[in-house]
Amino acid sequence: MKSIYVGNLPFSAYEEDIRELFAEFGEVLSVKLISDRETGRPRGFGFVEMEDDDAKNAVAALDGANFGGRALKVNEAREREPRPRRNNW
Repeated sequence: MKSIYVGNLPFSAYEEDIRELFAEFGEVLSVKLISDRETGRPRGFGFVEMEDDDAKNAVAALDGANFGGRALKVNEAREREPRPRRNNW
């Protein structure tokens, strides 16, 4: 299973829209769109999980593709780098 980063999404996109877009390339195991913690508004990116071969095909086909008037940025997701702890004084 691979996690795919999907960036430059229109703020009007819903998880179901992304699922339909990626389903053309195989079974979509999960879709997670990221929202701002404080405002709850979409941040314009998310993650899709698919089986390895399906994920490779989707990345190759959808990187740079037009979706909702925006050119998508699609690539294999990297592990999140550890961030320094914040002091809330």
